[in-house]
Amino acid sequence: MLETFRNAFKIKDIRNRIFYTLVMLVIIRIGSQLPLPGVNSEVIANWFANQGTDALNFFDAITGGSFEEMSVFALNITPYITSSIIMQLLTIAIPKLEEMQKDGEDGRKKIAEITRYVTVALALIQSIAMAIGFGRGGYLDKFDALHVIMMVTGLTAGSAVLMWIGERITEHGVGNGISIVLTINIISRIPEDLMTLYTQFIKNAPNVGNAIIAAAVILAVILVTVVFVIILQDGQRKIPVQYSKKVQGRKQVGGQSSHIPLKVNTAGVIPIIFAQSIMQFPVVIATILGKGNGTGIGSQILHGLSQSYWCNPQQPIYSIGLLVYIILVVAFAYFYTSITFNPLEIANNMKRQGGFIPGIRPGKPTSDYLNKILNYIVFIGAVGLMIVAVIPIFFNGVFSANVSFGGTSIIIIVGVIIETLKQIESQMLVRYYKGFLND
Repeated sequence: MLETFRNAFKIKDIRNRIFYTLVMLVIIRIGSQLPLPGVNSEVIANWFANQGTDALNFFDAITGGSFEEMSVFALNITPYITSSIIMQLLTIAIPKLEEMQKDGEDGRKKIAEITRYVTVALALIQSIAMAIGFGRGGYLDKFDALHVIMMVTGLTAGSAVLMWIGERITEHGVGNGISIVLTINIISRIPEDLMTLYTQFIKNAPNVGNAIIAAAVILAVILVTVVFVIILQDGQRKIPVQYSKKVQGRKQVGGQSSHIPLKVNTAGVIPIIFAQSIMQFPVVIATILGKGNGTGIGSQILHGLSQSYWCNPQQPIYSIGLLVYIILVVAFAYFYTSITFNPLEIANNMKRQGGFIPGIRPGKPTSDYLNKILNYIVFIGAVGLMIVAVIPIFFNGVFSANVSFGGTSIIIIVGVIIETLKQIESQMLVRYYKGFLND
């Protein structure tokens, strides 16, 4: 990794792209501290601290603390992420969008434009709901039309600006703009979480020996999780493909060997986000309405849906929610892979191009073979996701290590860093290629 960065800084164009990205990230962090007009941020911070729900903690983590501070970037890029997921699902359901996706660069530009409009619409809806909810709760300086309009305008504009910055990083920076914005938000919260772990388990340890053991365990868990995520993100199954030779004029062309790379973690972090969203939605609604703090059946169900009650030895009944969570992660892994990877379409494309998998007949047998392999790979990837997601939940439940970053955050950080390094390396190959002519 260090060698890649050293070589990248030797090339002026890539060096400028890295500096451009860094400047944009500084702007993002400054914007995350700018207070939203008309909002009493101290009151909202106290309200947020008293809630302690997992959904709000995770939302604050992916916004880099902007939500807790109630800055102009409080919504951050969550409307864009939601919009992108919605567009992916609609592309499967609406034939016209599917045609756009297959139209090449022009079609992708049209879909990107629609995604921007949907992002602004979602940001507007979310900001209106937040403005009215916080206004009724007494968290605005004044609950009148002017203050509601200021809050709605500020939140919507902040989300749109972050979307624009992400697209500029993709175009003029190192690429993966939206992902980099999300990653820098999560990374910005890690020092505070590490300080929490230090204070809880090392500084307040009864003796030096326990402090050393606690530090070693924390470091080992973080390193093992990161290494496991790297292996999970880079793991893939290569399906060999052979292309038959064709006669064009007086020459024979084709006959090359290639492969289809099937990633082990095909769906990425999407299954975890989907599962968390479904389980935390009732908890968030109950929190906003001031419900769920009693001892009735409804409150117990909400506790079972909340990760903060899982793996607690004193209340093992609530860990049933963890089993539901695991089932949802596996189900969404298969669901998301099924809408993003079509074995039948790939098999038909291979058949048209004269390609085949050795030992497998072209057409439907190839599709069935790819589907069979894919089912095994998706299951392995889902199990890997579960392990990464459950590790921090286990330590939070057993040792009360309450931190905002967890398996989801680590998967996002590692995945984005690996993908960004690959993009930098590909740009270096284009601009600084040493081929056989220089040998």
